[in-house]
Amino acid sequence: MTQDVEMKDRTAPSNSVSSTGPSTLHQLKEIASLIETGSYTKEVRRIVRAIRLTMALRRKLKVSVLSAFLDFALVPVSEAHSRLSAYLPKEDEHDMEVDTATSADQAPVKHLVPELEIYCYLLVLLFLIDQKKYNEAKACSSASIVRLKNLNRRTVDVLASKLYLYYSYSYELTGHLAEIRGNLLGLHRITTLRHDELGQETLLNLLLRNYLHYNLYDQAEKLRSKAPRFEAHSNQQFCRYLFYLGKIRTIQLEYTDAKESLLQAARKAPAAAQGFRIQCNKWAIIVRLLLGEIPERTVFMQKGMEKALRPYFELTNAVRIGDLELFRSVAEKFAGTFSTDRIHNLIVRLRHNVIRTGLRNISISYSRISLADIASKLRLDSANPVADAESIVAKAIHDGAIDATLDHSNGWMVSKETGDIYSTIEPQIAFNSRITFCLNMHNEAVRALRYPPNTQKEKESAEKRRERQQQEQELAKHIAEEEDDDF
Repeated sequence: MTQDVEMKDRTAPSNSVSSTGPSTLHQLKEIASLIETGSYTKEVRRIVRAIRLTMALRRKLKVSVLSAFLDFALVPVSEAHSRLSAYLPKEDEHDMEVDTATSADQAPVKHLVPELEIYCYLLVLLFLIDQKKYNEAKACSSASIVRLKNLNRRTVDVLASKLYLYYSYSYELTGHLAEIRGNLLGLHRITTLRHDELGQETLLNLLLRNYLHYNLYDQAEKLRSKAPRFEAHSNQQFCRYLFYLGKIRTIQLEYTDAKESLLQAARKAPAAAQGFRIQCNKWAIIVRLLLGEIPERTVFMQKGMEKALRPYFELTNAVRIGDLELFRSVAEKFAGTFSTDRIHNLIVRLRHNVIRTGLRNISISYSRISLADIASKLRLDSANPVADAESIVAKAIHDGAIDATLDHSNGWMVSKETGDIYSTIEPQIAFNSRITFCLNMHNEAVRALRYPPNTQKEKESAEKRRERQQQEQELAKHIAEEEDDDF
């Protein structure tokens, strides 16, 4: 009996836990008042804060809470209320009880600002995506975009950028991303005409993602080069832009620029965006291998990335050793991972780097070696390995990868003595690259400290300016007279 009583006492607080709906609804109402105030006072920072608070409540959204909030924020007979309510699933009995209890406590207050209507679209869209109702989310996002095209308000731009993002994401989840490419281009043109720079950033990244999803790298580069230039307003969007730019540069064989973009994107990305940072590191590792560099071991040992970067660690080890057979086995072992990451075509390019690395190790170890032994050590499995080894050695000597000579008559490769590397210009090149990196980081830090002009405050009128100047003149005159009296 005592155990039953104790269990009843312990289960009693669960009823209070289940009544978290009113607290969530109350927070949503506070966010709505924040949006309404920002709309009336033309303060965009209040809208930004409202979105930040909404993302913290995203996991707590329920059907009953959303229904009650729609009744609070919108007129029940309006078209927006009926459309958004149709996207929500039917409520459970328990949720309906919570809804009636909360609605009885406080009578709803109707708001007619368009920012609040767009915010309701965003809330319903987030709920549908989290509940994996992707078809309903796609329909809801399309309706929100139609509504956004008729609004030209700077306080709506922040909410619109979020809706653009989830609009593309809902179509990507359903596998119909190509259908909205024309709409995204039209929206980008509209935001450009309205001078909505945040919307331009978001839509440019969405268009680049759309093109890269279908491997349309040439179209993505043409769009990126023709798009209007402006200063970045969102760090997240800037990181995405750098990542997409790094992918485009990698495919175009511009590995040095790709490396800088990918490393900068990984460095600027927030610590919470671990998946994004993993993707940046994967592409950066491949680009560094294609450049002939070997990434440090600490890159693969970053917290929370060890398991995801394990295939790339083994691939780097195979490239470092120069073992073609090991490289082939690693590529076959993790073929599924590389295909999922869409890096398989870059892995094929690495084969030449593996052969060159192995040849460089051979030239350092042997002063003279036959081409047949080179073919066996490189494990060339072609029809005529000796001829392939000869062409590979000749190409490496021509490119300056190894310092050796080729004896065609005897079939030998004769390596020259290794000289002092400090007698060459390689240390200067390495030192110059480090100085350039530090200077670029310093310039970016200084640029980040420059605050944009505060356009939200009302401009001072001419009369107030004259009154203020007159008061300052009188005060200066009064101070001068006091100084004369003291003198």
